[in-house]
Amino acid sequence: MAIDAPVTRPANPRFSSGPCAKIPTFSLDKLSDAPLGRSHRAAIGKEKLKAAIDGTAEILGIPEGYKVGIVPASDTGAVEMAMWSMLGARKATMLAWESFGAGWVTDVVKQLKIDAEVKEAGYGDIVDFTEVDFDTDVVFTWNGTTSGVRVPNGDAIPADRAGLTICDATSAAFAQDLPWDKLDVVTFSWQKVLGGEAAHGMLVLSPRAVERLESYTPAWPLPKIFRMTKGGKLNEGIFKGETINTPSMLAVEDYLVALDWARSVGGLKGLMARADANAQAIWDFCESRDWIANLANDPATRSNTSVCLKFTDDRISDGAAFAKAVAKRLEKEGVGLDLGAYRDAPAGLRIWCGGTVETSDIEALLPWIEWAYEAEIAAQAQAA
Repeated sequence: MAIDAPVTRPANPRFSSGPCAKIPTFSLDKLSDAPLGRSHRAAIGKEKLKAAIDGTAEILGIPEGYKVGIVPASDTGAVEMAMWSMLGARKATMLAWESFGAGWVTDVVKQLKIDAEVKEAGYGDIVDFTEVDFDTDVVFTWNGTTSGVRVPNGDAIPADRAGLTICDATSAAFAQDLPWDKLDVVTFSWQKVLGGEAAHGMLVLSPRAVERLESYTPAWPLPKIFRMTKGGKLNEGIFKGETINTPSMLAVEDYLVALDWARSVGGLKGLMARADANAQAIWDFCESRDWIANLANDPATRSNTSVCLKFTDDRISDGAAFAKAVAKRLEKEGVGLDLGAYRDAPAGLRIWCGGTVETSDIEALLPWIEWAYEAEIAAQAQAA
């Protein structure tokens, strides 16, 4: 029997995994200081871009000596810039357990045609890092945005590795404690955990990554937006706010506002605590019900940002159709937007739990998920 619709609704029904919910205090008037109509190369533009770089390093606790830059084309551009510029000097190992990791495999194996070992795991699992040869260049996602799993820690990555570690951390940065000493290249975008606007990527390089750039020239031509060196030396300007192409100063302002909000909630620790509380509310919900479960098979690898769920009721005849119908009911009620699983992922729901989401909204959403599930089960029985 279908249950009655809940009374309480989320104040903000936006649970998209990208672009993600804006900061809770967001309003357009907060962007009034953006230097619109000004050159990004003018003093005010450079100052804003440098503030974005410095604020990123400050809040994430990026070590001294690492380089932080703003690059084109969001996280995708940042990852591809790193791979096309640095891979090929030695054998590579590609780790994939979800859609985006599989995309990086395509880049390396089919486009760059680099000698690479590919290690894969199914949705809900990750590759065993203890079996990875870190004397090769290793490319992996830290948090699987489309699969809801994450690397629990960097313990298996040796400090004395010979290869580089290239880490796509777009749905992990600002929500998870990244082990910077184990990572040589880290990429992410503004439109994930801090709810910024899309199109701009962040690239973090360790001294080892810089050394690779200055000592190795790939055999293939590099597009302008991928070039990080001049005359065999790192183009330091990129890491001081002198972007390769023209950035949106409105988006930069939005990111600066988000960084200020991040400081106000306790910086990285505060952001992590918010994401943890959001995810825990969903995990507790699933634990007390036998018809829904976390897609992540090992609790140690469960993501605290992109939480992916699967329906486990044997009465469901078509999992994909059922999940889509549940998501459609939630959207029609205006209580949960963009909750469907990623197109290449197993059927189910995906709920963004990054720090810009309020735990009270997650708690208000969960009874609605149960209501939509019950309503769809009833509809399926009636149709039969």
